[in-house]
Amino acid sequence: MNFWRKFIHKRVPFLSLLFLATVSIGATFAPTLTRQSYETQNIEEKLETPSAKHWMGTDSLGRDLYSRILYGARMSLAVGVLTALLSLTVGTLIGSVAGYRGGRTDSFLMRIVDLFTIFPSLLIAILLTVFLGRGFLGILLALALTSWVTHARLVRNLVIQAKGLNYVESARAMGLRDSRIVLRHILPNIIGPMIVSLTFQIPTNIMNESFLSFIGLGLEAPYSSWGTLANEGFRAMRSYPHLILFPGTILFITLLAFNALGDGIRDVLDPHGKRDFGG
Repeated sequence: MNFWRKFIHKRVPFLSLLFLATVSIGATFAPTLTRQSYETQNIEEKLETPSAKHWMGTDSLGRDLYSRILYGARMSLAVGVLTALLSLTVGTLIGSVAGYRGGRTDSFLMRIVDLFTIFPSLLIAILLTVFLGRGFLGILLALALTSWVTHARLVRNLVIQAKGLNYVESARAMGLRDSRIVLRHILPNIIGPMIVSLTFQIPTNIMNESFLSFIGLGLEAPYSSWGTLANEGFRAMRSYPHLILFPGTILFITLLAFNALGDGIRDVLDPHGKRDFGG
């Protein structure tokens, strides 16, 4: 309750949260909030500008752009959130083991992290997408396998700091197993920085998915994401600017909103400005 009292007084992060909630609700109830099908083609109405019938116009196949943006939000948000959760889970597992066990275990796991860090994450994601396929699952796994290292480093540093504190020493003195100490005592006390890291990871994943879609490695028709729509709009940008204006704008604002939300959460959890959670 104290967190929420502080958070709602931060105007920009709170408005960002409301915006993201609105987008999420729109994506969830897309069938109810749309009058036109997102996949039905109508060549007679292709490339129409915004009107009363088609609020955001139509694309080159006559599909309603407003409907496609709402349904595209499902894919973009799902990829962003699920990938962030999956990468956080993997990063937390590896980081907590490395930080708590230390020694050779820490050195071995950190060398794996370094190996993933050497190569550009987007390059790895592109190669994995080609190998795993362009479907939702392929993109999800490709992005998760390239983004867990950030969480692993963060959690490792936090666990190293926490394992020397009195409450952890007391738990060891009571004879508790290492796994119980980490799960019941350490992780709950470092959850704040992990949530902040998760919040910042979501827009990064959405942007990376959009990039993959933009270069033609995104979802296959009839499914689409905001990146897919932006790619389609870019090719006809000069003649029909509405095709990129609407998906590009909603994508841009959503990325800003997630970053503002992350800043707000970080400021509430870290009021004295100690930005480096992981050391």
